[in-house]
Amino acid sequence: MGLGLDILVDVLKTAGEPTRYRLLALLAAGDLTVTDLTEILGQSQPRISRHLKLLTEEALIERYQEGAWAYFRLRQEGEAAALIRTLLAAVSVDDPILMRDGERLAAVKAQRATRAQAYFSRNASQWDELRRLHASDETVEEALLRLVGPSPVDSLLDLGTGTGWILQLLAKQYRRAIGVDASRDMLAVARANLDREGIVKASVRHGDILNPPVEGQDFDLVTIHQVLHFLDRPDLAIAEAARVLRPGGRLLIVDFAPHALEHLRDEHAHVRLGFSHQAVSEWLNRFGLDVEQVIDLSPGREGALTVTVWLARDRRLLIAGARAAETESV
Repeated sequence: MGLGLDILVDVLKTAGEPTRYRLLALLAAGDLTVTDLTEILGQSQPRISRHLKLLTEEALIERYQEGAWAYFRLRQEGEAAALIRTLLAAVSVDDPILMRDGERLAAVKAQRATRAQAYFSRNASQWDELRRLHASDETVEEALLRLVGPSPVDSLLDLGTGTGWILQLLAKQYRRAIGVDASRDMLAVARANLDREGIVKASVRHGDILNPPVEGQDFDLVTIHQVLHFLDRPDLAIAEAARVLRPGGRLLIVDFAPHALEHLRDEHAHVRLGFSHQAVSEWLNRFGLDVEQVIDLSPGREGALTVTVWLARDRRLLIAGARAAETESV
């Protein structure tokens, strides 16, 4: 569609100020706080905040809250965002100011990674124990990639993103992605992992998966990986996933098949000891989703847990297509 002249000029004026241009370049590389940006640019917090306010008002960046922290990132959608990406691509890669900003950004990300690794190390023994209980990550990874398929995914939502494993696994498939998790420690790990892999088209947000901080009907793929067994009402998570799916969108659920390992309740806070095909299929059907495939991944070891993967699709496009066909035949 293009931008009107007045809007185009406003965008160029806003982006054309040196500090604001530097901020845009930094936010194109990932989500950052005011504190991060102050440290990188060496300017006062009030000054950085004023520039961020102008960029936000011009819809060039977006702001989201995570507890006491506000994160900023470059907007991914819209004509103005496309123009900004063009402007950022026009600058010389050898510009000394931007090179210095990049070095300081790398230092900030390294500090993130150190904090995240400390948390990961404190909990690594528990995660290693759980991994030994079920099918290997490689087996699950292969199954998920096969089910998602090679077709591009426009927008992905990962509910209960944890370390951001799904965001990394499917990075080649999606155009943009959001991961939601209730643990700020896990979000720190996820951000560090995305930084390490250089994935800037995905971001993570703090939030309850039963009330995710996203718009309805905005995603064509939603994933819920090893989350439902922590919930007293897993059907509510499926209902939220269905709510934010676009018509014809897909939901991918990964969780345990029914088992009898009672110690997981006390030692790992599992509320549910797995799910049958029937139980999950009934929930999916209740919320307007048709089951397309169900796969059981057995670890082949005595006493180990089977992982089940459900792939379902929002049926609204099918209904719309059927009604259109009926109208044409009349």
